[in-house]
Amino acid sequence: MDPMTTTALRTVTTRPAVLTAPGALPTAGRTATACCTDLARPAVDEGAAQDLARAFRALADPTRVRLLSLVASHAEQEACVCDLTEPVGLSQPTVSHHLKVLVEAGLLTREQRGRWAYYALVPGAVDDLAGLLSRSFAG
Repeated sequence: MDPMTTTALRTVTTRPAVLTAPGALPTAGRTATACCTDLARPAVDEGAAQDLARAFRALADPTRVRLLSLVASHAEQEACVCDLTEPVGLSQPTVSHHLKVLVEAGLLTREQRGRWAYYALVPGAVDDLAGLLSRSFAG
């Protein structure tokens, strides 16, 4: 025989199979247990998962978390971009980019007033996010 085409034969030792229920798959010497259980509460639906993921992406950057906190700390939870550059130590275009991401995530609104843009916390956005997290993942 050609050694390149020869299939190696090996001895296979098997143990007796145990069937636990009609139609159940055999297990080798183990008893089967249910691997699936009922949900204790509804899981996050696709729409809520998309919303959470968008907010998490926006808040995954420490600068954006800080900017959101700074806006929320201003009177009426509103701040001019000119008031946000110094506290985070970044240029105005960089801060504007981060604020744009927070607006797109639905956490801030933007209003142009003359030369400057003003950003405000969306009423209830942070509370809604916290509530959704609490309802979705609380034990």
